[in-house]
Amino acid sequence: MMNQWLRNNDKVAMVLAVIRIYLGYTWLMAGIGKVTGGFETSGFLQAAIGKAEGVHPAVQPWWAAFLETVALPNHEIFTFLVMWGEVLVGIALILGLFTNFAALAGILMNFAFLLSGTTSTNPQMVILTIFLIVAGANAGKYGLDRWVMPYLRQQTPIRKILHLPNHA
Repeated sequence: MMNQWLRNNDKVAMVLAVIRIYLGYTWLMAGIGKVTGGFETSGFLQAAIGKAEGVHPAVQPWWAAFLETVALPNHEIFTFLVMWGEVLVGIALILGLFTNFAALAGILMNFAFLLSGTTSTNPQMVILTIFLIVAGANAGKYGLDRWVMPYLRQQTPIRKILHLPNHA
């Protein structure tokens, strides 16, 4: 019942648009700050790895191992992905363009930051993003998804990839 209400109600779609734009603005401002501020991930990654020690580590050993063996040696790539990922997620959420994909990308970044021992605004962003993801298409109803998604569904290559019937 709650799921149907989130996915189909026009008034809920308006509230979701406000949440979506708030999250988008938050991501965009964080990303712009990183792009223009000389952001570099190596210090953050080293600090996160250091939080994996002690009796009650803030970072789990399996995540620290990933950071140490994959992320830290490739910190330039991760720097680029974080900066521009935040900017692109922000723009997409503000515009309501590919809303569900942007929300999934955003929540993935939130969880990566949380797993790395950083709290900040990440928990509230996760909670709000869950509403967008559960709401599905209704989260982008008052955005560009309203026109872009029906257009994409009508395109033959997309229809074949998604195995959609011709009459949909």
